Amino acid sequence: MRFLILVFIYIYFFFFNAVLSNAQTIQKISGKVVNRNNELMMGNVSVLSVRDSVIIKQQEFLDGVFQLSDINQKEIILKLTSAEFADKFIRLNYSGAANIDLGSIIVSENNNQLNEIVVKSQPSLLKYGANGTIDVNVTGTVLATSSSVNELLGRVPNVVVAEGQISVLGKGEAIIYLNGILINYERFAAIPVSQIAKIEVISNPSSKYDAEGKAVVNIITKQNIESGIMGSASQHITVSKFAGTSTNTLFDFNYSKGRFSFITNYGLQLGKGRELLYTTRTRPNPDEYMRSVLTTDWRREYNNYSNFGFGLQYTFSPKSYVSLAYSGNIEDLGGVVESRNSIDNNSGSNFYATDIAKNDVLLNQFVNLNYNLITDPKGSSLFIGTQYSNYNGTVRDFIEENSLVDENNIQKYLKNNVGSTINIAAAQADYSKKIKENTKLEMGAKYSYATIKSGTDFLIANADDVNFELDDELSSDFKYNEKIAAAYFTFGSTLGEKVNFSVGVRTERTNYDLYTNANGIQKFEKSYGSFFPNLLLNFDFSEDWEGHFSYVSRITRPRYQALNPYVIYQDPFTTIEGNPNLLPEKVHAFEIGTMYKKFDFKMGYTYKIDPISAAALRGDTPNSYILRSLNLEKEHTFFTSLSRSFNVKWWNSTNTVSMNLTKAIDNFYEYAMGPVKPQIYLYSNNTFTIPDLFKVQLLAWYLGNKSYGLRSDNSRSTVTLGIERNFFKDALKLNFTANDIFHKFMVSGDYEVGQTQIYYHRTYTSNYFKLIATYSFGNSKKTTYKKSEIEQSENNRAR
Repeated sequence: MRFLILVFIYIYFFFFNAVLSNAQTIQKISGKVVNRNNELMMGNVSVLSVRDSVIIKQQEFLDGVFQLSDINQKEIILKLTSAEFADKFIRLNYSGAANIDLGSIIVSENNNQLNEIVVKSQPSLLKYGANGTIDVNVTGTVLATSSSVNELLGRVPNVVVAEGQISVLGKGEAIIYLNGILINYERFAAIPVSQIAKIEVISNPSSKYDAEGKAVVNIITKQNIESGIMGSASQHITVSKFAGTSTNTLFDFNYSKGRFSFITNYGLQLGKGRELLYTTRTRPNPDEYMRSVLTTDWRREYNNYSNFGFGLQYTFSPKSYVSLAYSGNIEDLGGVVESRNSIDNNSGSNFYATDIAKNDVLLNQFVNLNYNLITDPKGSSLFIGTQYSNYNGTVRDFIEENSLVDENNIQKYLKNNVGSTINIAAAQADYSKKIKENTKLEMGAKYSYATIKSGTDFLIANADDVNFELDDELSSDFKYNEKIAAAYFTFGSTLGEKVNFSVGVRTERTNYDLYTNANGIQKFEKSYGSFFPNLLLNFDFSEDWEGHFSYVSRITRPRYQALNPYVIYQDPFTTIEGNPNLLPEKVHAFEIGTMYKKFDFKMGYTYKIDPISAAALRGDTPNSYILRSLNLEKEHTFFTSLSRSFNVKWWNSTNTVSMNLTKAIDNFYEYAMGPVKPQIYLYSNNTFTIPDLFKVQLLAWYLGNKSYGLRSDNSRSTVTLGIERNFFKDALKLNFTANDIFHKFMVSGDYEVGQTQIYYHRTYTSNYFKLIATYSFGNSKKTTYKKSEIEQSENNRAR
């Protein structure tokens, strides 16, 4: 640890001292776009890299005037585009003035654009930021063929999606933002992929971002400068030998006129899904020998998986607007869970078959009211927002058990009735003050209040008795109230001409009380406060060479259901239960990195206190096990990564190789210590374009074996191939995708805890063929709808 800190300090001072020799660059460009009649135009302005035409900065303008800041380039290409005028390109070089005012730029009418020669090139998949951020382009890539955002993120470099968790390699679990505003998992899952322009993977988030989560994934939707009517309809058909057939129908519609804007979307998923888990639990000690071989098969029926929403916006002026948004989703899940458990012990062999007929319905609803204001000509801004979230879930499962115990057949029935309600109210205010061109102060405050109530009733009847009786041991009630107040500030400026920095701190105060009568009455009340400082340093050595150093501190609070000790029944000897004693996980992360031309290299160290994990722990009876979340003692992670992208006329390729080494430590749960070995990650995304015919996309990644002291994970990989073609002047798009061709995306591993050796192997519906047809329509000219949502991390913990 001391050696690593010395390395960081050395590299920091090396970077700092090298700054003095850097050349000056263009910092700001402004201008006014008019036609030959001196009428103001509307459109889009982009700053392009001279080397590879990658977009550096981009901005819309509605009244002809634009201003782009923080460019930091010696030479650029300025591109002006619009439906009102022909594209215009201006090449600019640094000539002693960091701020360039182009005055009035006269553009040509767009009357003869159909006669021009149009040269199309592939969009670059990745853009690397100076502070370690990765911008991932979605439009026009293999990522855009994903049926869900969850599937899309699983195809993003350095992002791992498995077992309901989204993680960034070397950092840990990430929280999700939509256009810079935190959202919950349910809303994240409901975002139409067709509306996503790009994804930012922020591995070193500043104090502006909620302290919940070790990294941030920011989903940015498409912004349109046109008004009128726009929309698209998309139909996905997925065929899987493993799971069956499913369909996904998506529709989104936008309308804008004058000061009013309206947006709506609807999606419906029907069909089948499947997940298969094979588990062995072995106690080799002869005195208490036991071996359990358990297979659990989730055969899901999507009766009605739908998401819906609409938004209204009124624009007072180019500097202010107010927006109201409502969204929701329904998950009506049927099907069956088949569990087969064979148990051998010193008394003999027994077999247990459990079939659970699922009848689960979840309704989530969200309401947002937001106000945005630009407060001065420099671009300072004020945001005020409120949100109300409501989650209502019901479970009406019927369970049939057939057991062969000591050569006797035993049959019984159970009913699992669950009702749960979560209500979250939140408000926030953010203010950004631009003091001068390269100096900005950001501050804000948030307050949230959450209430959770749930009741679980288990009813049991024997085969010869039709009367169901309440089982007090499996039934329970749960109540939880939580208040979180947070405030932050971030100050960013420059040191010299080539160093910029951001320093900030976030403070959060949490108060909660918890009640449950599971395993006897338990009551908890707690109040705690936390400070989360962070520091970001960016160094611009030259046009081709940049570097960064960062320190961030974060927290991960347990999800609400992880605290609730109610029983999720799998079979007579296997249950999933929450842990009301879970503690928040605290994280300190360091990172250094450098970019040279199109190479991006970084390395870092992450230290976790009370890391949240999970394990199968022995229950009250000799053969029973409870799958439960728990806190380990600490965890150390070292990681390094190297990426390279290139783009030629017919081939676009992005490639990443990473390595991380993790060691987890615990002295409470009697884990058996094992080896610590590095894990390798390989990623390659390629797009091949056959002009005027079709586009071929190939994606492959490999995540190697991982051993981190307390447990080991086996390798997994995927190879995806797609072909795409547009018709009718790009109004109709057809895509055929073969996903996970070799069906190697399987999560498996082993560990030993409490004298029990546990092996697990989980198979998902990742191997499938999918056909997508998307039709886009509209007659728009500009749009002004800008949806901003406020949402606290409390909503992420509701899943």
